Parts: sequence; structure tokens; C-alpha cells
Amino acid sequence: MTTQHLTAGPAYADTRDPRAAVIATMTTALLVILGPVAVMFGGLSAMATDSCGPDNCSAALDTSLAWVYGLLTYGSALSFGSLLTTWLLPWKRRWSAARVSAAVLTLLPPVGVVMLVCTLPA
Repeated sequence: MTTQHLTAGPAYADTRDPRAAVIATMTTALLVILGPVAVMFGGLSAMATDSCGPDNCSAALDTSLAWVYGLLTYGSALSFGSLLTTWLLPWKRRWSAARVSAAVLTLLPPVGVVMLVCTLPA
């Protein structure tokens, strides 16, 4: 009579994930496209203050621009770190959820910058 041992996770948790490279490659390709667009939009967003001058702009515009520049400054480090995490996690099925989470976190700062610039208040 043999004893069967139950594992904590599914039986395929330690097998190689064939889609791991796809997620990392798609994230890198999207970041290569969205990164320069976010930097360009963020750089051009300073022109939103041309009509009101540097001292007479609304508080909402100043707050939005502060968020844009904060995301450009600190979000680039976050994007770089999470992109490295996406590539360097072990390519096992067990790590697929963490890899997808890191991929989404990689794209949040550039998408946030583009969305903030496109919705700047008057």
C-alpha cells in the first residue's frame, strides 16, 4: 500500500510557462511605444500654462501638471523596475500571476501621464 502526498498547489505549478516570454515581450513593446509618447506629452504639457501665465493658472491645472511631472520622474523608475521583474521572474506557471501584475504595473505610469495630459483642466 502506498501513500499519496497532496501538494499545496496544482500539479503543473512547477512546469515551464510557455506564455511567459509573450507577456514580457508584449510589455516591452508597449513600453517602447508608450514611453516616448508619455515623455513627449509630458514635455508639451507645460504649454498649457501659456494662456494664463505662470502665476494666474487654476489650482486644478497646477495639480494636474504636478501629477504629470511626478509620474514622469518617479514612474519611470517604477516602470523600469517592474519591467525587469517581468523578465527576471522564474518562467514557471507558479509565477504567471506575479508576472502579469508586474506587466500591468510597468504600463501604468506612461498610460497615466497620457491620460492626465489629455484631460488637463482649463
